[in-house]
Amino acid sequence: MTQTLDHQTLSFPGDLDRLPTAEEPAQAPGPPRPETRRARLLALLRDRRTSLAWFSPLLVLSAVVQLVNMTGSPQRIDDEGTYVAQAYAIQELGSLTHYTYWYDHPPLGWIQIAGWTTLTGGFERYTSAVMAGREFMVVCSLASAALLWMLGRRLGMSRPAVAAAVAIFGLSPLAVQFHRTVFLDNVATPWLLAAFVLVLAPRRQLAAFAGAAVCFAVAVLSKETYALFLPFLAWQTWRSAYRGTRRYTVSVAGAIVVLLGLTYVLLSVLKGELVPGAGRVSLLSGIGFQLAGRTASGSLFDAASQARVTTGQWLQLDPVIAVAAPLAALLALRSRRWWPVAGAFLFLFVFMLRPGYLPIPYVIGMLPFAALLVPAAVEIWWRRAGGATSVALRRLVRAVVVLLSLVAVSFAAPLWAVQLRGLLLADLDQPMVQAEAWVSANVDRSYRVVVDDSMWVDLVRDGRPRDNVVWYYKVDTDPAVQALAPNGWRDYDYVVSTNSMRTFPDGSPTVAQALDNATEVASFGTGDKAVQVYRINRSGADATREQAARDQAGRVEAGTELATNPDLDLRSPAVRDLFTGGRVDARILITLPQAAVTGPLTVDDVPPAPGEESLPDLPRRQVLISAVDGRPLASDASETARLQAFWAGQPEPFRPLSTTPTSQGLLVTYATDGPTGLLAPA
Repeated sequence: MTQTLDHQTLSFPGDLDRLPTAEEPAQAPGPPRPETRRARLLALLRDRRTSLAWFSPLLVLSAVVQLVNMTGSPQRIDDEGTYVAQAYAIQELGSLTHYTYWYDHPPLGWIQIAGWTTLTGGFERYTSAVMAGREFMVVCSLASAALLWMLGRRLGMSRPAVAAAVAIFGLSPLAVQFHRTVFLDNVATPWLLAAFVLVLAPRRQLAAFAGAAVCFAVAVLSKETYALFLPFLAWQTWRSAYRGTRRYTVSVAGAIVVLLGLTYVLLSVLKGELVPGAGRVSLLSGIGFQLAGRTASGSLFDAASQARVTTGQWLQLDPVIAVAAPLAALLALRSRRWWPVAGAFLFLFVFMLRPGYLPIPYVIGMLPFAALLVPAAVEIWWRRAGGATSVALRRLVRAVVVLLSLVAVSFAAPLWAVQLRGLLLADLDQPMVQAEAWVSANVDRSYRVVVDDSMWVDLVRDGRPRDNVVWYYKVDTDPAVQALAPNGWRDYDYVVSTNSMRTFPDGSPTVAQALDNATEVASFGTGDKAVQVYRINRSGADATREQAARDQAGRVEAGTELATNPDLDLRSPAVRDLFTGGRVDARILITLPQAAVTGPLTVDDVPPAPGEESLPDLPRRQVLISAVDGRPLASDASETARLQAFWAGQPEPFRPLSTTPTSQGLLVTYATDGPTGLLAPA
């Protein structure tokens, strides 16, 4: 095709917009001559050798960036825990999910995660189950990078251009953060890209199209929102097919997609859960929830909307790609071969402007196409400028292309460096790790704990009964869980609050009531990364406050008396203030003078327990004794053993959780759930 403009003329090479497949075979089928076969093989090897030289370093670099600090950043979230817990249920519990499966998503995505963790022993290799899922996400990301290379080459991109696409896809902070996170979208992406690669196959189109149909069906059954790509994959399939066999090959591909999609319907039919019924879940109810039941994210043009918050997170990670990709998609429309890919990206871009629900991982499906389109647009216009009849116009267009590319790189480089530094170095998941460790050390396994799903597998694998580790989302939505708590919030003992729980749009009335009647007993991290542990007071908030006031008065009285006890040497004014201010646990106040009967004790410190440093109203439940009768415990093993035996012989509730010898003395630690009324009447 040639296009001519008045005054300033651009002429285009005749084959620039041709699809990378022929309309008909170039020659009649027949076995090639031996020398032709050999020449083709050598040419193929030379071609692959050059491609590997470009692609391999990028793949290795992407793998390194994805894997380094994968366990530290970003902080794990509830969705990750849900998909990993469902994979754990398949692997260890023999069920589709760890709770009632209600058709919120097709199960194939977490079935693949379960396949990976089963084959590799993922849950045994990581202390956090979510990290085993993240490992599989990195595998999916690298597979997607390889398929992205193949797709770019089949669309006619040069090796430098497609290398740039792979670099964007693998190294953009937006891509790194979302590719690490356990989202079903990451599982679906390589299947979607494989489908596009196969429909661009120049030979054996029937087999290729059938394979593409299988891949696309797997993508949709991994994450149902990938059905949005169907019109554009079908468009690309139709354009790529030979005219003589188009109707047949496309029909076969379509039939395969439909048949595989119907397996999901068949699953619900076999379980008797196709249509809604009393006391049961159903496929139609799940679809209805996804289409109309979710809380809307609001308008992108409303600064207070959840949609604005979500897109703000994307822009913070990589504003350059967020701006450059839509512009590149529009510019790429100048080439007919890019219409389906650019159209798919633009459709998803416009689709997210609707006022409905906008999932946080929605951007994952856009990332491979954004990565392709940015260098593709540069290459398209660079080539078109080469066809200009005017030297001045050719130089002008190429100068603009170079200038815009340099501007984009100059903005992206420092922004990427800052964001990647955080992703590679910051341990944002530390509060989650600390909270899990605190629960493991301080909360008895007989207690029922409401948690973010990202902790569910870890606490169950820690030996807690499944019924005692309750995902907060199910407290008010799963009849089986509600049946275990007939008294509502009073049937739970602890709540571990995370940002996912605090920002859950639909809330949970029972969990909210529990928190209204709870006392914060541990806190880790700050801001939106904070993880807080609450002990639920079954007597209610008012009764708890009244009892707390009486306990405080009793601790003040007892602590003031001990501050004048000649058998107790409180080493510093700060320690004395803790005693007289009622900040010391009643169990310490009661047992300490008994331990001093055989000799005066030196109290060096009353340190806060881990996680309790920022809770000034919580009594200190640890005491550090540094000496007995002036003799340092650090160098007196027999006296240390005597004190340990004394506390070990105490009856409940005065027996401590632990007595630990340290370089400074003996650290006595009590459990967090001490009884009330020990120093004041209940």
